[in-house]
Amino acid sequence: MLNVPQSFPSAESQQRVTASGQSRSKVALKPGHSLLDWIRLTKSGRDLTGLKGRLVEVTDDELKKHNSRNDCWTCIRGMVYNISAYMDFHPGGEAELMRAAGIDSTDLFDQVHRWVNYESMLKECLVGRMASNPIPVIQEKTEKMESTNLNGLSIPQPTTLEPLAAPLPTKDHRPRYDWFQTDDTLNIIVYTKRKIPSCGCAVVDLQDDTLRVEMLLGKMSYLLHWRLFSEVQECVDVQTAHSVGKVQVCLRKSVKVKWAQVGQPLEHHDSFIQCKDRGLFYRKCVLVSKTEVTHNTQVFCFQLPSVSCVQVPVGRHIYLKTSVQGTDVVKPYTPVDQTLMSPIQSSAENGSYIHLMIKVYPDGVLSPHITNLPTGATLLIGGPEGSFTPRILREVTHLYLLAAGTGFTPMARLIRLALQDFNLIKKTKLMFFNRQESDILWRSQLDELCTKEKRFQVEYVLSEHIDSWEGRKGRIDAQNLHDFLERPENSKCLVCVCGPTGFTELAVQLIRNLGFSEEEIHAFLG
Repeated sequence: MLNVPQSFPSAESQQRVTASGQSRSKVALKPGHSLLDWIRLTKSGRDLTGLKGRLVEVTDDELKKHNSRNDCWTCIRGMVYNISAYMDFHPGGEAELMRAAGIDSTDLFDQVHRWVNYESMLKECLVGRMASNPIPVIQEKTEKMESTNLNGLSIPQPTTLEPLAAPLPTKDHRPRYDWFQTDDTLNIIVYTKRKIPSCGCAVVDLQDDTLRVEMLLGKMSYLLHWRLFSEVQECVDVQTAHSVGKVQVCLRKSVKVKWAQVGQPLEHHDSFIQCKDRGLFYRKCVLVSKTEVTHNTQVFCFQLPSVSCVQVPVGRHIYLKTSVQGTDVVKPYTPVDQTLMSPIQSSAENGSYIHLMIKVYPDGVLSPHITNLPTGATLLIGGPEGSFTPRILREVTHLYLLAAGTGFTPMARLIRLALQDFNLIKKTKLMFFNRQESDILWRSQLDELCTKEKRFQVEYVLSEHIDSWEGRKGRIDAQNLHDFLERPENSKCLVCVCGPTGFTELAVQLIRNLGFSEEEIHAFLG
């Protein structure tokens, strides 16, 4: 790290505080370069990093190379940002911002801008994380205990990276964690080392004195697991900085005492393995409402306990488990949001409620049982699980969705994700197969979305239709798909399929016959 100037800002800087203590003056910005204009720019879809959405590890030598007006990188608390585009928007002027060019500017930033939420302002400028030199674990922990005490409290060390016992590989994708405390709270911070989708990735459960924190990162699962050092209140708070890949879990202490450690590590603590190898964990949830969707389908809303937060990633399913006539019955369901395009944070992102769209089969085992449950009844929800990851959408320009019946459920949140988070996707098209018109789920919401969003299109296909039906007719076949699955020049396509097993198997085979590769097909299997 380079030496920090003794005087910052410099004496001639327009940011310098006057002797009377008045706040620093600002540079007059050009028209169209206000903070609101900057926010609009960051939401425009323009690549502000020059890396097309990739996150990279940056060495000291690489950081130093990017030190010019039009190629300006800087590091704040271990994260590297390309601030070239921000030059004309900086209230302190270009000259002051250039002082941070090509260096770790954490100390410079803290002297003037410590109150600024840079993680939010520069989230679209994130280049990646600084590569760090490993330090022996024992030595680091000793130093940390000596340097993080302030007035009897343990505080975070924002510029210190967690050491590793072995040298870092060329690219270290393994998450790490840190913790700090105040008089009232215990805070655990997980650095996932990748961007987190808007739907979140955290699954937190506090049961008695045991804390379980899991991060669902694509096909991988990172788990922290402790028996806590002391008692905490029955509530958890989870905050996510999506663009920098940071998750903070806050627990409130029952007694204001200083903790020597988070607690005793339990089985699989600090492990990073494939999701499929991680066992299911269940928590008891309460049925709070039922909403009719069609004549045989309802949305059931379940509230998680106050000591749990389950952020279900798009395309993942959960498991309902309950006892029916003395036998445990388990079945997977894919959560949906309250509505197709909820204007507020979705329930799946919030982590405190789970909405399930369930078709009731009169001769089924679990669905009639759930239908007959009164509000206030409890059952167990496990997971989430699933192999889908939003990463496969990064370069997609045309997204095609084939759904039959309640196979629509994973598509519902996928539609929202594609339209809100992936500007590169030019067209999202849903072909929705049902028996009768009255079976179409959320039809009015789908039709409304078509009129409002030019990038979305839906086609309904009925196998049992009345004479006045003007939409597609029949079942899934080669001709239907040939007309539906367009492949424009220079496009990158992805076809997602979900429905009954027979439907899914036939659809995948037909898609292959049309020349789509395995990488262009994803089948949701429950």
